[in-house]
Amino acid sequence: MIATHGAELFAAADNAGIDLLFEAAVCGGIPLIRPLRESLRGEPIRRVLGIINGTTNYILTKMSEDGASYAEALAGAQKLGYAEADPTADVEGLDAAAKISIIASIAFGCNVVAGDVHSEGITKITAADIAIAKRLGYAVKLLGITEIDKASGAISVRVHPAMVSMQHPLASVREAFNAVVVDGEASGSLMFYGRGAGGDPTASSILGDVIDAAINLNKGAHATLGVLSAPRLQPMSDTSCEYLLPLEVADKPGVLHAVTGVFARNDVSIRAAEQDGIGHGARLVFLTHQANEAAMQSCIAELKKLDVVAHVGGLLRVIAD
Repeated sequence: MIATHGAELFAAADNAGIDLLFEAAVCGGIPLIRPLRESLRGEPIRRVLGIINGTTNYILTKMSEDGASYAEALAGAQKLGYAEADPTADVEGLDAAAKISIIASIAFGCNVVAGDVHSEGITKITAADIAIAKRLGYAVKLLGITEIDKASGAISVRVHPAMVSMQHPLASVREAFNAVVVDGEASGSLMFYGRGAGGDPTASSILGDVIDAAINLNKGAHATLGVLSAPRLQPMSDTSCEYLLPLEVADKPGVLHAVTGVFARNDVSIRAAEQDGIGHGARLVFLTHQANEAAMQSCIAELKKLDVVAHVGGLLRVIAD
């Protein structure tokens, strides 16, 4: 409800002079909404990124640490009650999209709704993809990310699997735990970590809201977010980063030349490449320099048309520290 109709609800509460508090709506027991609304209200925030869905983080942890397949890890999550019988909202990134839209609205003071968020899930990620990332010094996480372009004021809001350097604090967040990093101009990086779901953590956040509401009621005051402006959203196609792309190809002369030619034609520069034999074919893994999203998607579309390419693996974006 907050992720879809937040602006209307905030305005209605403000007009009525009452509180609308929702700390537990994002990351369960982690105090994140209140710091964004109050402590960091005067801080120019550049970026917020984090692990905001415990189910997918549990699945990716098991795939990374135990070598489990996606199906095996999902079954384990369902057995423990982390995943629903229909896990679509979690594994396709929809739950995280709703949460990052709320975070973006508060961090940047604009009306971002869940439908504005570019979202991708983890269903195409394989244990082999995770193993490759680990070998290169990265962990694979499903991240919610929102950031502002200082020059244009455009806001990017997205959810997708990403490679995070093992040196980054988010890389060490395991199982069903959540963590969010807020990057501010003056404050630097602030990390909020803890249990993102569960009865007791959620109840703790709700109790905090109840106490705040009681104090405000006693004072004849209420909390307000002010007026949320219309956002200037940056299309996903305009974003840029480094990428990891695995391919399964025919093992014969000329294949590498054909494949790298596609990257060159789409103005995507290759930073590193490796090849492994798999049965009668080969696996090629490419790590690019920073490239434009539209160019990378064009590259993938062209690679899929090559006769020598049997399969294009899941695209992983590399998140800069």
